[in-house]
Amino acid sequence: MMAGLFFVANGLPMTEAQSSLSETPATDAVAAQPVSAVQAVQAEAGARRRNRRGGRGRAAAPAGPAAAQPAANARPARVPHPVLLQLAQQYPALFGDSPKPLKRGIFQDLQAALGEALEKDGLKQALALHTRSTRYLNAVASGMARHDLQGAEVEAMAPEHVLHALMEVFRRKKPRDGEDLQAKLARRIGQAFVASGLNRDAYLEKVQLRDPAAQAVVEAALAEVAAQDARAEAVLRAFEGSGADSVEAFADMYGMNVHQVQRQLQRAKQLKA
Repeated sequence: MMAGLFFVANGLPMTEAQSSLSETPATDAVAAQPVSAVQAVQAEAGARRRNRRGGRGRAAAPAGPAAAQPAANARPARVPHPVLLQLAQQYPALFGDSPKPLKRGIFQDLQAALGEALEKDGLKQALALHTRSTRYLNAVASGMARHDLQGAEVEAMAPEHVLHALMEVFRRKKPRDGEDLQAKLARRIGQAFVASGLNRDAYLEKVQLRDPAAQAVVEAALAEVAAQDARAEAVLRAFEGSGADSVEAFADMYGMNVHQVQRQLQRAKQLKA
């Protein structure tokens, strides 16, 4: 389900080009020469002798051309786009290691601010690379506001942009041992939905999902939020009817975690308001 889900996310409409300093290969890898049959046989015979002697170490790497193979297979060095380097120096709070979401129309703002110091096509390429980077997408997925060149917040991030960034970030993730990425994605979608302040129908209309699998993931996340909200409202009713003089006393009365009860009561009061 997870592999299918992440490939589905590619079909979502990305409403803006979305990276901190994206990188491009600087050099091509040098192809290694093939290992001769003699060298291969010698290496295999040596390994058998070491095994018979009870040796536990790895077989020594063959000398000569074979030794160059790991270096040849290594990923080439990468260098940032030169315009991104320039932007990171000029606006480190926006284009540095911890980028912030950019206001719409930032291209025109940069042209006006830096003029001929930035070549138009190079700036377009740099912004496209930057806004597609995982670091930038993470900033958008967190729900941070959009910022202008002075670093001021100028516009709230649209719910659909947050969701699409979340989908893309999780599509790129590789699960660690025992990690349930689908559950984590559903939890993040639920948090984004709550933060949007919209009801279910208004949220789904905003995000405009067209892919059935992606739609199913989002609807499952919203259903879990609805279940949690129902529990929060039940806790609020129980607290109000308990006669307890504090949240701590109420939680102790029912053997509940006080911090969880506080969160539930806060959420229930928000829903009630």
